Amino acid sequence: MNDFQRGRGGRNFGGKRFEKREFERRQGSDQDLIRRFHELDGRNYGSYKSVIGDYDYGDFNLHIDRVQSDPYAPPSALRVTASPKTMGIPADLLETPDHRLAVADFLARNFAKNSRDTQEIRIAKCGQEILERSYASISEKLVEIRFQCQFPARGRTILGRSMARLADVDIPYAVMDTLNFVSDEAADYLAQLRRHVETYLDYCALQKALTDNEWLAFVADNSVLARRSGISDFPMDEAVPFLSPDSVRVSVDLPYAGTVSGMAIKPGITLIVGGGYHGKSTLLNALQRGVYAHIPDDGRERVALTPSAMKVRAADGRAVTSVDVSAFINGLPGGASTASFSTENASGSTSQAASIVEAIEVGCPALLVDEDTSATNLMIRDERMRALVVDDKEPITPFIDRIVGLSRSGVSTILVMGGSGDYLDAADLVLMMDNYTCRDVTDRARDIAHAQPRKRSDYPQFPTVASRYPLPGKPRGGKAKTKSRGLDQISLDRQDIDVADVEQIVDAGQTEAIAWAIRALTDPERSTAFDARTTLSDALDALERILNDHGLDGLGGPNKPAFLVRPRRVDIAAALNRYRSLRVATGEGREEDSSAES
Repeated sequence: MNDFQRGRGGRNFGGKRFEKREFERRQGSDQDLIRRFHELDGRNYGSYKSVIGDYDYGDFNLHIDRVQSDPYAPPSALRVTASPKTMGIPADLLETPDHRLAVADFLARNFAKNSRDTQEIRIAKCGQEILERSYASISEKLVEIRFQCQFPARGRTILGRSMARLADVDIPYAVMDTLNFVSDEAADYLAQLRRHVETYLDYCALQKALTDNEWLAFVADNSVLARRSGISDFPMDEAVPFLSPDSVRVSVDLPYAGTVSGMAIKPGITLIVGGGYHGKSTLLNALQRGVYAHIPDDGRERVALTPSAMKVRAADGRAVTSVDVSAFINGLPGGASTASFSTENASGSTSQAASIVEAIEVGCPALLVDEDTSATNLMIRDERMRALVVDDKEPITPFIDRIVGLSRSGVSTILVMGGSGDYLDAADLVLMMDNYTCRDVTDRARDIAHAQPRKRSDYPQFPTVASRYPLPGKPRGGKAKTKSRGLDQISLDRQDIDVADVEQIVDAGQTEAIAWAIRALTDPERSTAFDARTTLSDALDALERILNDHGLDGLGGPNKPAFLVRPRRVDIAAALNRYRSLRVATGEGREEDSSAES
């Protein structure tokens, strides 16, 4: 058989026509592949494409799906597949989707560990969270791991012997070290897998307990919340373990951990106070990460927060598109309306107000707020300032005046506050962090508020947040470019989206998945959800159904970037709301014009 077939397409260079080579997909054994790499030694780099195909290694199959066009192109795309039964993965660990997600996460992070010494093999590193990942999946009949490989070369000349060693030694060793649960030496490894799965299932049970008991959050006693540093997500050595105040301590029964005691936070207004560096933000950060399960020994395995809760903060310079911020900002000089407010460059207060309203629009049941990352003029306005600048001269209604109405409308708040006591008389629960020890000081806070009363300006109800109707994206007129960088940056064509303030994006694969989700929703050639008749919330629900039915490949198929991680629906919405090309209508079929914020 010929190594390739001539394609019809071609280009003329200097009067000569060069045909595009389309290689047939090969079938063979591992020895066929290794032999072929030896044959390719010294040839032009493009000849590597002749190895695209499927190869039987006995215990597993290696699939070469895409070969990079040159040594400087993105690495080649490979997969390994195997039978879970052959690899010794117990059937009881594959019983439910939750079981399978945890097993796949375990395999992904261990393949990364087992291949880390081979620089040509690439797979995304996993953080402390157990998440759905496109690069590892498992069913009762098949396990699959996707990875990339930089095919070696000197200049544009194939180093076939080096590639043969990768195919003969490095790749199969990484695969078998990851998937082999059969050998006697694998007993400890199987125990690690089982513990990983059980930890995830306990977290799922804890989330169910939140729903069944109508709790907002739970923090187990003896949890380790502090991290080693501001740039490390690993638990701090010799950290003070969390202990719940007696007044809010409850117990839950988990399937593997048994009876666990800890602090339950109920819906309403929870205030976290205390001196600087005593653990206020540490507790809040643990709660905001509690929307995800964590790996064994992380310290936060049994911390849970209702899954759609959103951390909101100020984000100077972000875009806002047709958001009704009139609950917080109204009566602008010149009479400009804020009922459908748009700007290319929001201020701190406007950006945070918009983030609150946008979160509520897509069904967020709880807001997490830290005064350190908030706009001061949106959070408080004390009596002296109210006396100096009278109400009809101040367009900003502070959050303190709206927080009670929000709670009554069903949106809870967990707020870190160390510099203002105005929130004490609004809070349902006041927790004080004292040298990382948590105390319930609600009664004392109420006594102080009674002894030092303030004039309250609470709005009893929060206005209903109107739905927006996204409009189809405009034709792009060129090749689509969809990229992400780390946790903070998305690039669609020539436009960047800064999501650094969307703090609950915890994996770079989530950022990449959000980029492709926005592409799928806004591309007029692909999307029917953005039609000026479907609300943003309903469009996101439709996307969730696609992800539930087809996994992350539903964002565009297996030829899309290999290392996608499932993002939350509310984080997709947050990123989309920062997209400057977003166009919406606030009433069916009625487009809103953008206007710059003064």
